[in-house]
Amino acid sequence: MTDTMRAISQDTLGGPEVLREIELPRPTPGPSQLLVRVHAAGLNPTDWKHRAIPGLFLPAPPFVLGWDVSGVVEAVGFGVTLFAPGDEVFGMLPYPHGHGSLAEYVTGPARAFARKPTNVDHIVAGATPLAALTAYQALVDTANIQAGQRVLIHAAAGGVGHLAVQIAKSRGAYVIGTASTAKHEHLRALGADELIDYREVDVAAAVREVDVVLDTLGEENSRRSLPTLRPGGLLVTIRAGAQDDLRAAAAERGVRFAALLVEADHAGMNAVAELLAAGTLRPTIAGVFPLAEAAKAHALGETDRTLGKLVVTVP
Repeated sequence: MTDTMRAISQDTLGGPEVLREIELPRPTPGPSQLLVRVHAAGLNPTDWKHRAIPGLFLPAPPFVLGWDVSGVVEAVGFGVTLFAPGDEVFGMLPYPHGHGSLAEYVTGPARAFARKPTNVDHIVAGATPLAALTAYQALVDTANIQAGQRVLIHAAAGGVGHLAVQIAKSRGAYVIGTASTAKHEHLRALGADELIDYREVDVAAAVREVDVVLDTLGEENSRRSLPTLRPGGLLVTIRAGAQDDLRAAAAERGVRFAALLVEADHAGMNAVAELLAAGTLRPTIAGVFPLAEAAKAHALGETDRTLGKLVVTVP
């Protein structure tokens, strides 16, 4: 190994053009950390939002974005017992301040990772962590969905949504998804039971008596979704907003409300790894770009027209 590495950084906020490839010192793993040689890094909407919008979770640039990672352990810090150099791993760097996977090497807590299943490659593994953990923590950890329950998933063809469909089906739920008609066939193949084109149908009027709503779109969509829930049902949102107002509106209807921010989670990553290994969970890959073309991947992602996940690979 050299003492430096290639990385995609930015000195200012802005469009994809602010991203540039630079040389940085190669990091060294601290106690309880891994040094991972990155093979693939998935992208998520939070990447282009942090690239462009001031006042989110991160301080002002310069910074290297990227939370999803799949690669090979290069070195381990003091106290690590779960992994050894040469192990293939994947995981989500602690969100939001553990970013940095758009680089040749990255460090992160050992327990943010799981072993990469042997039946998937680094591109598939790299596309999975943040979106799958979000869906798993919403549907399993928070909602504890059970077989036979009715689950409404908004933006079911999105990065989180299409994985949430599969996770809900793996639990035996009846899944209703919202998506444009062009994406319905793909979602049926993933297991969705019922699909609604939100552009043509008022979801709040068409859907009733669901046990869980997963909203990935935001405050107004959450508010419109409350009437779809049965008494005692739960709406989980992954978007920031007027949470006190939504919680009060939910209480008035006799339903529950929860707002989720995804967390790095060793147990959750192991559960996701088991689903991948069993073949019951697969991210749809919308596109693959080399590290030097990360800006092109960002530009495509923020069109909001991709089906599934975008991945950056590090040769």
